[in-house]
Amino acid sequence: MSADKKAIDAAIIGSGMAGLTAAIYCRRYMLETMVFARELGGIITESALVENWPGEKAISGVELMEKVRAHAEGLGARFVFGEVKGVTGRVGDFAVALSDGTVEKATAVILAAGSRRRTLGVPGEAEFAGRGVSYCATCDAFFFREKTVAVVGGSDSAAASAELLSRMAEKVYILYRREHLRAEPIRVQRLEAAENVEIRYRATVAEILGEDTVTSVRLTDGKTLAVDGVFVEIGFEPANKLAGSLGIKLDEAGFIEVDEGCRTSVPGIYAAGDVTTGTNRMRQLVTAAAEGAIAAESLFEDLAAMPLQH
Repeated sequence: MSADKKAIDAAIIGSGMAGLTAAIYCRRYMLETMVFARELGGIITESALVENWPGEKAISGVELMEKVRAHAEGLGARFVFGEVKGVTGRVGDFAVALSDGTVEKATAVILAAGSRRRTLGVPGEAEFAGRGVSYCATCDAFFFREKTVAVVGGSDSAAASAELLSRMAEKVYILYRREHLRAEPIRVQRLEAAENVEIRYRATVAEILGEDTVTSVRLTDGKTLAVDGVFVEIGFEPANKLAGSLGIKLDEAGFIEVDEGCRTSVPGIYAAGDVTTGTNRMRQLVTAAAEGAIAAESLFEDLAAMPLQH
């Protein structure tokens, strides 16, 4: 990197809905913007069908994200595909280093690398992902009307997914490895009272079986349950490596703490999407987009209030 290389205004790390929306808004604010990503689109590209994005009755995750990328690129956002190894510096003088040795200077940074859903790691899970195995009841419950499904997990998110599914599916099994659900008591009470919900404690999935789609799950005790779908709700792992190295404040689960403007605890660094504690931790496409826009606006306002030399 030459010493006189001009810094970009906004370095956006991550190309999911939060990152790409941030890029769109940064460009609308006429900020020089660069998006860094290993691949396009984030977790949503794993979804064969998205039916909860406003204005699109049904669209694949890949197609949706290609549209958003084209929007950002059409406004002048530049894309760099590669792995970001580290971010150093301070507001006005950040350096984004890639694994190929490339270094880009940036005035401010938006972290939008998202999170990874925890997986069961059992045979059949990857094979049937999108063909009966789902990680988002809000996204996919509609496809399991009058069918039998299993929800794996015992947290609030698992209970909420089971409640949603119970309104559509004929039968819902909740499979949890411990003796009591960790969800809020009121949720547990509603699930226990639901006629089409069966909670099985000390139940651990050993294998997911099927042909073209899921047909059953085998438990570690040898029993088999006939199901049409498996909803895995065992939490998320935030992509927080860069945040940790920068000393950004994280919550107990490792998500980046942000204020209402998507600012982190480090000046000049913002965060948006699934990696943050923002938007009530809802972790949907619409909330990721909202945070991306908010982060971009905050970045613009902060730079305008404190003109920087770069």
